Amino acid sequence: MTQNKLLVVDDDAAHARMLKTLMTDWGYKIFLAHDGDVGVEMVKSQAFDMVLLDMKMVKMSGMEALQQIREYNPSLPVIIMTAYSSVDTAVKALKIGAYDYLTKPLDFDKLRLTIDRVMERIFLKTENTSLKNRLEQAVFSHDILGKSPAMAALLDTIHMVAPTEANVLVTGESGTGKELVSSALHYNSPRKDQAFVRINCAAITETLLESELFGHERGAFTGAEKKRKGKFLQADRGSILLDEIGEMSLAMQAKLLRVIQEKEITPVGSDQNIHVDVRIIAATNRDLKTLAEENSFRQDLYYRLNVVTIEVPPLRMRPEDIPELALHFLRDFSQKNKRDIQGFSPDAMDAMIRYPWPGNVRELMNAIERGVVMARSDYIGKQDLSFILPDDPPDLSQGFGLENIALSTIEEKAILSTLESARGNKSETARRLGITRKTLLKKLKLYGRET
Repeated sequence: MTQNKLLVVDDDAAHARMLKTLMTDWGYKIFLAHDGDVGVEMVKSQAFDMVLLDMKMVKMSGMEALQQIREYNPSLPVIIMTAYSSVDTAVKALKIGAYDYLTKPLDFDKLRLTIDRVMERIFLKTENTSLKNRLEQAVFSHDILGKSPAMAALLDTIHMVAPTEANVLVTGESGTGKELVSSALHYNSPRKDQAFVRINCAAITETLLESELFGHERGAFTGAEKKRKGKFLQADRGSILLDEIGEMSLAMQAKLLRVIQEKEITPVGSDQNIHVDVRIIAATNRDLKTLAEENSFRQDLYYRLNVVTIEVPPLRMRPEDIPELALHFLRDFSQKNKRDIQGFSPDAMDAMIRYPWPGNVRELMNAIERGVVMARSDYIGKQDLSFILPDDPPDLSQGFGLENIALSTIEEKAILSTLESARGNKSETARRLGITRKTLLKKLKLYGRET
């Protein structure tokens, strides 16, 4: 533990040495200055936690020394030592910034209590500054939308795992947003200021994947006209996303395993090993555990990658997030396509909430883009999304088919469903439906739900 450094400024050498012996026994590191001018120079040349300053000295008075110390370092605590007859001077010193004063002859118990109080204040100030810095560094940023319980649990896991160095396996169906999760892991980690490199393992042939990952020397193979740095070297000290890791061949898996174990890469056509410091985030829509049990994926690599698994829930498991996602995409695509689309009709929103979305968020995004392009009014209707959203099935329990269901009935169902998903929040319900709160209240009054 680092000792607190205290400076005693006193031209009475015997008194100063006595204080040094006493306070050294209390666990402090004591420095001595034999006059005010020396004390000021020492404060300017090195850091102290506190100064114990005598008021009456020959070359520079304590008052003058205090003024110069305060000008140089206003936050440095200074305790004044003064005679009983000079209490008025001590009060003046307090007014210009002294922390406290003690009268001579010193009461050693009071001296220790005063010093301990100063040290406690310094400790708390340091702790508060440290906590503030940690909180500022711990700001959790992400582009993941959704407030459902499933998404809240996902974000909580990301928040917990991101600051660590653990390799992460991100799983989930196609279109669920695994890349957004991977990005959140990187940009909330200590590596956030370094490179985040992405590569789709399924989009590159096996012969080229090794070169893409590890780089190659000039002339290593036909077409290798110049030396190339691979993705791992580009991601050095940062993170790499190996997307669709389940599509990687067994031969490439063996080479990747060696990189993880040895933290070294060997460019194609080279015999030189290069050290790399990379956090690996792997993503897949396949069941790697089953593949490993079937020997279609290396078990040792699976365990290396699967330090932490984060599963992204499919959209059908969180339908309450659909209105927020839909409105987000609506704003983006309206701006992109220069359309002034205000929102969704109740029947369109109701249909989107009930549709299972096998293509997940990506499919929803494509549906909204088409809706923006095809909308015939300021609001996207269900007919603008009909290519992806099937008609409601007949409600046989009511004794009539779809052709006999009034539009008002469908509208009521959509509004009440959205109100329920918004947990009764009328302003949020109106926002999700793309209507005014006044219009919503009129509709609810019509349905007997005005409270």
